[in-house]
Amino acid sequence: MCLSCHATSPRTVNARTNPLMSWPNGVHATISNAILPAANVGPYATVAQNACTSCHVQHNANGPARLLRGATPAPANMDSYTQNCITCHNGNRNISPSVANVYAEFSKYSYHPYPSGNSTHDTAEAILVNNNRHATCADCHNGHGAQQTTAFAAPPLLRPSQNAVNGISASNGITPVTPAVNQYENCLRCHGSSTGKATTSKFGYLPVRYVANPADPNNVITQFAATASSSHPVTHTNSSSYPQPSLLPYMSQLNGTSQGRQMGIQIFCTDCHNSDDNREFGGSGPSGPHGSKWSHLLERRYELSQAPGRGQRITNLFPNPDLSVNGPYAMCAKCHDLPGNIIKNTSWSQHSAHINSGFTCSTCHTAHGIAGRNGTVSGDRLVDFDLNVVAPNGGMPISYNGNTGTCALVCHEVAHNANGTVGTATAAPRGGSSPRP
Repeated sequence: MCLSCHATSPRTVNARTNPLMSWPNGVHATISNAILPAANVGPYATVAQNACTSCHVQHNANGPARLLRGATPAPANMDSYTQNCITCHNGNRNISPSVANVYAEFSKYSYHPYPSGNSTHDTAEAILVNNNRHATCADCHNGHGAQQTTAFAAPPLLRPSQNAVNGISASNGITPVTPAVNQYENCLRCHGSSTGKATTSKFGYLPVRYVANPADPNNVITQFAATASSSHPVTHTNSSSYPQPSLLPYMSQLNGTSQGRQMGIQIFCTDCHNSDDNREFGGSGPSGPHGSKWSHLLERRYELSQAPGRGQRITNLFPNPDLSVNGPYAMCAKCHDLPGNIIKNTSWSQHSAHINSGFTCSTCHTAHGIAGRNGTVSGDRLVDFDLNVVAPNGGMPISYNGNTGTCALVCHEVAHNANGTVGTATAAPRGGSSPRP
């Protein structure tokens, strides 16, 4: 009945591609899960048989546009797009067998903020999300074209569950990619050159890096670009000339011991930003950055060193380091061999001394990449100091020499000298961070 008017053939009208062209092979058109009466979404027995009426209603729709059905009962302060999805994706018995409880992820410590109030989503909005800060299900999933993810392939291609979503090109941060091919292109709708970005305290402590993009420090395109002085290989393969002795042959599962996906030349955004119970790495929950019990939507624990003022004593030391899956370095240990390489100083002679003293990786390393260069910090090996923690050593600028593995700065009331020696700082600067150089 619906397809007698709504075509599934590929076409573009007013620069918009037909959103139904992926419908015939989409999971909602083919899956045989039974729909129970409590769902109240249609008269037929399965999701496939109810088809369009699983999400749309012909008369008296709850949603403000596009005949969206909405959840029954409707949760407060939630946009109609998200409500539409949680009718089935809330872990209850509306369908059988039930599917992963995505709705529960939004009650965790950090989560993608679904739209409410004045941050509403609309399908016709620009692909580069400049209008507001929001993330509804439809921003990352195409309900018509999404397919069931039964296997997790190597990066950077989209997962089947994100089939037919839109994205933004990493080459310039502006050009739409319809549909997106790589996972990071979909993430760049908000986390690239978008003017709708914002940082809030709910996501946890945020370092201030010495070498950064002063115009837009939250633009990850510049951090992952091929021109970055060093970066994790998300939007391009790793072009570093340095050996990578700490990399494990396989990523570790959530239990910290079993082997997961084989290490490759690129990684996903979701290899770090993921639900803490995701099924891709051995959990039972939904995969993807829906919500996490850890800060910054991270899959695993990752502590960031903090100090009351630059150069002063770090307030959250972790001495006698716990290198287990429950320890402060768990996120890094997913890919890097901490006990077999970092603690044994295979890549740098002072790793063990710093970690045994209780400092975390974030004091010296940035997690994404280094957008540019500075005359005294080259940016090699993701070394980019947190200006909330370190301070200049006397009248000298903060510096790092990748060839000698030495730095000049004050950290934890200890003066580090360019010749590799250390001493007590005479007067550690107080107060917050200073403007970036």
